[in-house]
Amino acid sequence: LTAELMKLNPYPDHTPEPPPDSASPAPPRKLNTFFGVMVPTVLSMFSIVLFLRTGFVVGHAGLVQGLLMVIVAYTIISLTILSICAISTNGAIQGGGAYYMISRSLGPEFGGSIGLMFFLAKVCACGEYVLGLVEAILDVFGSDPESSVSEGVHVLPQGYWYTVLYSSVILLLCLLVCLVGSHIYSRTAFAILLVVTVSLLSVVISTVAVKPLDFVITHQGPGNQTLRYNASYTGFNATTLRNNLAGYSLDYSTNSVMSFATVFAVMFTSCTGIMAGANMSGELQTPSISIPKGTIVAVFYTFTVYVLLFILVSATCERTLLIQDYGFFQRINIWPPFVTIGICCASLSAAMCAMIGASRILHALAVDHLFGLPLAPAAVTSKSGNPWVSVLYTWGLAQCVVFAGQLNSVASLVTVFYLLAYAAVDLACLALEWASAPNFRPTFQLFSWHTCLLGILSCLVMMFVINPVYSSGSIVLLLLLLLFLHYRSPTSSWGYISQALIFHQVRKYLLMLDVRKDHVKFWRPQVLLMVANPRSSCQLILFVNQLKKGGLYVLGHVQLGDLDSLPSDPVQQQYNFWLSLVDKLGVKAFVDLTLSPSVRQGTQHLLRITGLGGMKPNTLILGFYDSCTPEDFFLQDTAFCDSSLKKASEDEYNFGVDLPSLQAHFPPVRHVESPRWLTPEEYVGIISDAIKMNKNVCLGRYFFQLQGEDKVSAVDGSERTIDVWPLNLLQPGSRDYEDVCSLFLLQMACVLNMSSKWRHAKMRIFLNVETESSDQGWVVNEETFRELLKKLRIRASIKIVPWDSVVEHHDATRPAEGDAAGAAPALSEDFLSAVNCMLTENSSQAAVRFLYLPRPPALHSQAQQYLAQLEAVTSGLGPTLLIHGVTPVTCTDL
Repeated sequence: LTAELMKLNPYPDHTPEPPPDSASPAPPRKLNTFFGVMVPTVLSMFSIVLFLRTGFVVGHAGLVQGLLMVIVAYTIISLTILSICAISTNGAIQGGGAYYMISRSLGPEFGGSIGLMFFLAKVCACGEYVLGLVEAILDVFGSDPESSVSEGVHVLPQGYWYTVLYSSVILLLCLLVCLVGSHIYSRTAFAILLVVTVSLLSVVISTVAVKPLDFVITHQGPGNQTLRYNASYTGFNATTLRNNLAGYSLDYSTNSVMSFATVFAVMFTSCTGIMAGANMSGELQTPSISIPKGTIVAVFYTFTVYVLLFILVSATCERTLLIQDYGFFQRINIWPPFVTIGICCASLSAAMCAMIGASRILHALAVDHLFGLPLAPAAVTSKSGNPWVSVLYTWGLAQCVVFAGQLNSVASLVTVFYLLAYAAVDLACLALEWASAPNFRPTFQLFSWHTCLLGILSCLVMMFVINPVYSSGSIVLLLLLLLFLHYRSPTSSWGYISQALIFHQVRKYLLMLDVRKDHVKFWRPQVLLMVANPRSSCQLILFVNQLKKGGLYVLGHVQLGDLDSLPSDPVQQQYNFWLSLVDKLGVKAFVDLTLSPSVRQGTQHLLRITGLGGMKPNTLILGFYDSCTPEDFFLQDTAFCDSSLKKASEDEYNFGVDLPSLQAHFPPVRHVESPRWLTPEEYVGIISDAIKMNKNVCLGRYFFQLQGEDKVSAVDGSERTIDVWPLNLLQPGSRDYEDVCSLFLLQMACVLNMSSKWRHAKMRIFLNVETESSDQGWVVNEETFRELLKKLRIRASIKIVPWDSVVEHHDATRPAEGDAAGAAPALSEDFLSAVNCMLTENSSQAAVRFLYLPRPPALHSQAQQYLAQLEAVTSGLGPTLLIHGVTPVTCTDL
């Protein structure tokens, strides 16, 4: 299908190439389902429990609870196997097994942290298998004169340090095999399985063929005293079966009383091999077929063997024999060396399988560069593709584990780590299922979100049942690794399940966000900021980011052109550059671009279609239309011009936009002689269009002078002042401080005062009064205004500004140009100059000023006059926002 699609693709250059997951040569894929999955899985699940801990489980837990443990354990792993099968049949799987599945499903943070935890689980399991093997060897060849086995050559000295020594020798043997390569293990694994099977058959036959026997078992007790126990093998006996139904007692190896949790922890180690086949994913011919089929068959086979063995043991061996001698199978066998050979083969193969699986996981982690320099050497491989450095890492950590000295003391930690890894696999599958992604269509269908959720819950519950301390510690370690990778790891190209889940939920919430239920009490600015060239607009972009108050913030841009005359849409290739700009500036904004023959028409498009449902812009913000020469912000901010940042890490996935590309994409700032993108008439038309569409309008001027808005700035606003002039200064006759526009002005200033960099700024509100007029109602108006501020919970100082000298220059009787309906008032230059002087005199020290923006004239011919008036009033003021509000935004009710 892929090949056919490639033939049909008319734009081969646009075909995305999958990012390389490994810089090293991929090992040859030679293993089939039986040898690559079934054999290692069966051997890993038999491991040490089959021969060394069957009596321990049945003796302490009894047959009923023992079978219950098997059923619970296999239920948990069966739920996880369903998830493994689903994920492994949903696409090509590379080396790394469970880590690869989780990381490519949940993203690098979760995948990396769980991958490392799973690696540690494998390392601990390797140490556990080695300790079990040493225990069996000492049981046969130990030099204790009162050894529990009467046959054999007792030549090996015993003790803690001898145990560590023997374990180290066995680990060294495993290391040598793994350094040569996994192919040796895979070739010998089948032979090992045959030997183990023969040993197992000898155990089953012995329960029928061997006659009842009596034994004396000795153990070294406290104070160097020797403890003796009389035990019997009864053959099939109803009394023996009845006595083996329940009961817990003291464990002779750890000198602690056993419980359901401690016994289950040991028993569950037999279930930790279900990913032995998945961990060989990089060496399987067809992993998506082999992993599900081989794992399911292996699990069914081992479950049958364990149930059969539990029943046979509980019906033929006394409880004392089961509890006091872990190696009792050797006592009751028709030929004891059968069991010894079986134990050695099963334990040794399980240890090598764990070491190989752990090294493959570590190698995959190193190749993905998630943990930086500490794991970098583990990416090195031999010419044949064997990750020999990661094998050395694994061997070194497993060597630390064997210092525990006792198998039972490591079992709980191993089990908790494995359960956490299994829960993560279930979580990965659950997330993929809940995200409803069209590309999640595994060929394995015997799963659902119910099985995934049940798998997660059962794993977590059993973790805390087994050992609450280890469980809490492992989860804390997982969270720390998550945080580390979140702040350290570069963006990956694997895809993030979080993005799919967010999309799924946001769509639901947007449908629930009903615009008919909007209330003024919960109004917030939702801004569309039109940007011609970010090089000259960055300060305004940063300022508006402080003004949005958790609302929608969209950067809009109109690309001039006609799609009919172009081979493809030029806007599509620009999105990555604008999104990279947003990342560099650190603003929480979306980007919306459009292609249009004119800026005005493009702005109309964006005002109509930007956003979804209840999240649509209600405020349009434009830069000011004047003849000022803009400054290039890219030359001032270190984020855009620092040479050290140009040498970005080669591993960083930057979506194809590095710093030089970003610099080159946006054109240089406009020179004074350069032609303008739009005419004054078109600019004023945009303002009129927005007001007609019931959108609030803001014009920002001189914001290139505003400093301290970037993300690295430590400005807290304590030295800043926000000045608000709520009166329409171009119409002195209007004294309504409570009209919609004036209240909108106050609301926007209040919103700014609540943002992080303006929280401690002082707000001043200026009331213009005519003190010399016969009407002294302004005193009453001032008190009314103070009451209004109190109701609106706006903390600000009120400044009374007499402007009699300004108003006298205003000629109210002067006719407008053309004297037509909808014409703007013709204001004298003296009046405009006087207003500007008044603003300069009172607000020269303010960080930003909020002014009332008069409604634009209806006549297009007066657009230049309108802009000239605004320019004259705001000339030389510094950062100023002219605002015209058309929607009610304040509420005095609770």
